[in-house]
Amino acid sequence: MLAQQRQQAILERVRRSGGVRVAQLVRELGVSDMTIRRDLEVLAERGLIVKVHGGATATGTGSTEEPGFAAKSMRQQAEKEAVARRAAPLVPPGSSVALSAGTTTWTLAHHLVDVPELTVITNSVQVADVFHRAGRPDQTVVLVGGVRTPSDALVGPVAVAAVRSLNVDTLMLGVHGMSVRAGFTTPNLLEAETDRALIAAAQRLVVLADHTKWGTIGISTIAALGEADVVVSDVGLPEEARAVLSEQAGELLLTDPSGEAPLETASL
Repeated sequence: MLAQQRQQAILERVRRSGGVRVAQLVRELGVSDMTIRRDLEVLAERGLIVKVHGGATATGTGSTEEPGFAAKSMRQQAEKEAVARRAAPLVPPGSSVALSAGTTTWTLAHHLVDVPELTVITNSVQVADVFHRAGRPDQTVVLVGGVRTPSDALVGPVAVAAVRSLNVDTLMLGVHGMSVRAGFTTPNLLEAETDRALIAAAQRLVVLADHTKWGTIGISTIAALGEADVVVSDVGLPEEARAVLSEQAGELLLTDPSGEAPLETASL
């Protein structure tokens, strides 16, 4: 296969699934790791894909763009892991916690499987699967119904009706973007409605958002910045964002993905 044909095949694969890993392309196309990485570099330079650690994702920054779960899981992996580690202690044993759909909350779920006697409410197929695989008899997991989105969220009237009948101690909310003007946002209108129902059901709102979410605006606002009791992000967050979130949210927690810098805390 010629390089141009191979790159076209890669591009079609990325566009179809939203993202792809280098290892997958090596197996599928029968070429070396280095060859695939060169192909990705060429496609990225032409603005056709976005290179990420271990692979590539589709381009697109529109307010309604919604990458699939696999594509999003490849982005900012270190930041999401750091945010998840910092957020996990906010969920005490024996409490009820809701986890919205998203790859950051999915990462958090892996840290919560060791918390005893949790009751977990989620509209995420992926999050529910993490707890199901752990198989702890002292944890109760409630997966709401609804229509499945590209990010594996269950949304719509069925999901909203289920959530409105519940009361939880804490909501761990993943977001697509956050900004001064639009607040916390998502590119999916139905998912925004479901997330708002989750907020109404929770006594405390904790937003999980790595620094790349600042300045990104989805089509639908989930909540204003001031509605968050806690925002957990990383030290890559711009100074402007730190100032705004420290003023408007109840508490801002920053973590360093490298583990080299101390945690930063800012609150009213």
